[in-house]
Amino acid sequence: MVTIRADEISNIIRERIEQYNREVKIVNTGTVLQVGDGIARIHGLDEVMAGELVEFEEGTIGIALNLESNNVGVVLMGDGLLIQEGSSVKATGRIAQIPVSEAYLGRVVNALAKPIDGRGEISASEFRLIESAAPAIGQKASSVAQVVTTLQERGAMEYTIVVAETADSPATLQYLAPYTGAALAEYFMYRERHTLIIYDDLSKQAQAYRQMSLLLRRPPGREAYPGDVFYLHSRLLERAAKLSSSLGEGKLEAFAQFASDLDKATQNQLARGQRLRELLKQSQSAPLTVEEQIMTIYTGTNGYLDSLEVGQVRKFLVELRTYLKTNKPQFQEIISSTKTFTEEAEALLKEAIQEQMDRFILQEQA
Repeated sequence: MVTIRADEISNIIRERIEQYNREVKIVNTGTVLQVGDGIARIHGLDEVMAGELVEFEEGTIGIALNLESNNVGVVLMGDGLLIQEGSSVKATGRIAQIPVSEAYLGRVVNALAKPIDGRGEISASEFRLIESAAPAIGQKASSVAQVVTTLQERGAMEYTIVVAETADSPATLQYLAPYTGAALAEYFMYRERHTLIIYDDLSKQAQAYRQMSLLLRRPPGREAYPGDVFYLHSRLLERAAKLSSSLGEGKLEAFAQFASDLDKATQNQLARGQRLRELLKQSQSAPLTVEEQIMTIYTGTNGYLDSLEVGQVRKFLVELRTYLKTNKPQFQEIISSTKTFTEEAEALLKEAIQEQMDRFILQEQA
């Protein structure tokens, strides 16, 4: 039997007292009420800030997006499959931010600035907020790989960072991707560099934001998009700027593209709309007769202008009016006398359009 002397006991107690840490740590915590579809509802977190990072018991990070009277709506930066209802959540006191450094040049990263190109970790010297005063958003992985391959072949990856969240990524990460790209670009802008950021498809981000907003039960607007969807993009694009001389004269230029993967029928419809808008343009003090108006609108709405470039539309219509007046005078006579667009007048107009189109194409090719 082991015996402990009284002086040993007193020494142990003295050591414990000396090592006692009187520091009091206050943690803002909450409890998971519901989780699913990349969204968690949390009871508690009374002092959480909008956009603050929160950490779940199993390690998943989320962003507090909806601050309601009795719960907090959090979007998950991951699948959240291990999060259980009733588990605890704690606020971190940090707004969403990512690491930034020169080492990111030539790398492919995701929306959390983690490398996804298989070339190891990236050392970072500092952090930047993802929101402050060339990402791929929801594209197929094969499309992103094709872009990266092209950049490598042309030697452009040496000064390029690709931020990619593919179509199978959670909506929360697709929403975050362009902000991550902007934060990385700003890092170089404030180091007196000239930077170009290309958002390849912001419509994908808008769709991801719509999905998040509906799951958070925010009021939907037109086509179920939330009312602040335009603010979503304006606060992103307005970060492009030219700094003053006192700040180093760095520059960030932004290029945005919307709806790059429309089907052929929709693309054709939009192309026709461009040509219809062009034919409606009219010089000042140059009114058109009723016959000329009929001819112009008929030519556009029936697709005869679809094969022309937008810049050729007005020139073609001017020549068509002259050709119709000179070679098909019966057309004007029929419209003037009957006040009706008869089948005979339509046949004459079709002939004139086809004949003038053939002449116009030959003239442009010469």
